[in-house]
Amino acid sequence: MQKDYSFGSRIGLKSKGCDWYDSQEIASFDLLVLTRQAPMSKYVMWGSYCENALEKRTPYRQAHLEGLKAQKASGVLVTLGPTVDNTKVFGIYEADSEEIVQQLIEGDPYWKNQIWTEYTIKAWIQAF
Repeated sequence: MQKDYSFGSRIGLKSKGCDWYDSQEIASFDLLVLTRQAPMSKYVMWGSYCENALEKRTPYRQAHLEGLKAQKASGVLVTLGPTVDNTKVFGIYEADSEEIVQQLIEGDPYWKNQIWTEYTIKAWIQAF
């Protein structure tokens, strides 16, 4: 059964009838971290970095990393990181829907500040 989610104007998950275990201020945005209650679907994200991303990301890096840590702690983020040449980003998420993953990506400081320039989300079946 899919939970009924609504999203605020900032990054965050607000749920009806769901348990929350943590709410914390992360740099310039709030993230409410959701406790998982049932197995969730897995999603893969591939994206691209802007030119000179290593230099341009500096003012946003701390908020970006803190947001990822909170997502990881909640269980929604499995892993995320750049390719060795820093041109692509790859992530695996566990969530109730693709829309939740989209909200998390678009709420990230790297997306909001054009460090990530494009992304694709695909539902994924983990075979092994």
